[in-house]
Amino acid sequence: MLRTIYRKITAMLFALVLTIGCAFFLLVSYATEMYQQEVAQRLNVELAQHIVEEEALLNGSNVNTEALEHLFHMLMVINPNIEIYLLDTNGRILADAAPYGRIKRASVDLLPVRRFMAGEHKFPLRGDDPRSPERRKVFSAAPIASEKGVSGYLYVILASEAYDSVTGRIQESYILRFTTITLAVGLAVALLAGLAGFALLTRRLGHLSDAMRNYGQRTNAARSRYPFRGAARDEIDQLGASFNRMADQIDQQVEALQQNDAKRRELIANVSHDLRTPLTSLHGYLETLTLKDATLPEDERRQYLQIATARSKQLNQLVSELFELAKLDSCETLLNVEPFSLAELAQDVAQKFRLDAQARGIQLLTEVDADLPFAYGDIGLMQRVLDNLVENALRHTPHDGRVTLRLAANSDKITVRVADDGCGIPTDELPHIFDRFYRLEKNRENGGGHAGLGLAIAKRILDLHGSVIRAHNRPQRGTTFVFQVPAYPAR
Repeated sequence: MLRTIYRKITAMLFALVLTIGCAFFLLVSYATEMYQQEVAQRLNVELAQHIVEEEALLNGSNVNTEALEHLFHMLMVINPNIEIYLLDTNGRILADAAPYGRIKRASVDLLPVRRFMAGEHKFPLRGDDPRSPERRKVFSAAPIASEKGVSGYLYVILASEAYDSVTGRIQESYILRFTTITLAVGLAVALLAGLAGFALLTRRLGHLSDAMRNYGQRTNAARSRYPFRGAARDEIDQLGASFNRMADQIDQQVEALQQNDAKRRELIANVSHDLRTPLTSLHGYLETLTLKDATLPEDERRQYLQIATARSKQLNQLVSELFELAKLDSCETLLNVEPFSLAELAQDVAQKFRLDAQARGIQLLTEVDADLPFAYGDIGLMQRVLDNLVENALRHTPHDGRVTLRLAANSDKITVRVADDGCGIPTDELPHIFDRFYRLEKNRENGGGHAGLGLAIAKRILDLHGSVIRAHNRPQRGTTFVFQVPAYPAR
């Protein structure tokens, strides 16, 4: 039943208003009763004394019946709301004007009576009500003197049974009745105002709930965000802003997963193609050698074997690169970080590719700043990066071109640049060159059977080192790859 926060708040507000209203009504009723009793007792504080002075109610220890009946008759005519009792010196009721069977007490406690007559009290002072075993009421009292001293007391109850109930007090009091009606109207107005205010507050919670539900069901993309009207004003708007950020992040992650899934399918297709092509060629030549081994000339047989060997090397390189890339992507790769001379490593890499560069008619140059500090990283993986970048540059540099490997100190970093004089990379292709199996065969020279994993491996290694590799190019004038590695601080 109470499934929405608005209904719960409404029920709580109604219970709170009802509780406060009842408590306030009881407080007002009690205060009014005390006020009326105090006023009545102050106004009639000498009433009993005046009656005693006017009438001789006791003749010694006997009740003056004639005088008492005359008194009861006069008081019923003048003020029927008071009740008169004649008490002896022990508080026992000797006479009263109550109807038969209405008296519930045989005696009255005289302690409040003596306090009243002594004046040692604060109004209202209440004493026993002879018509109730538990109730106490305001009164007026006076001693009845005789020749022997005090022979009894006149005990006057100032509030009759008409005031015993709350309903009776409301009916008899215009002020209390007006206060009760005003209180009820005020509480009703407060309740309605509170409901309207809570409706305004919870309306935004409803919008947020709708946005979450629509986002979860993906039924309405336009309404799957919390609607803002200006800046965030309170916790509800802050919660809505957090939900919007979370939804945007989830959308980005879902889109990234979809892209990764598409890349995964493309990767599988590329791996299948790159494996199938050399395998088919290798299988064909080996099958030819098997079927025609006796009839093939020696030079043709040697050519077939050379081609099969080249295809097996291509397969071996592809499988090795796939294994290396998978290992780098997993959590199995632990960097062996240590200080090392990046200048010496660059010279070793250049010397490794020197013969290949000369065979291609390409100049391979190294430029190293003086006093270059040591680098800090995994020397084996960093060599793999330089190998891939230099090999890639040589593969895409024309005859009589130049490949430059430059190292420069830059604050607490060492900047590495590998530049070639190739044909460059179109701007729209530049963001994709580090993708796996991405090749620019249509723009550059044939890759020589490479699968396009070298740059992806280099990027992954640098990611593990916390470095970023970038490519800059001028079309038809070459490409430069730039990255930085941490410098080891000199002692």
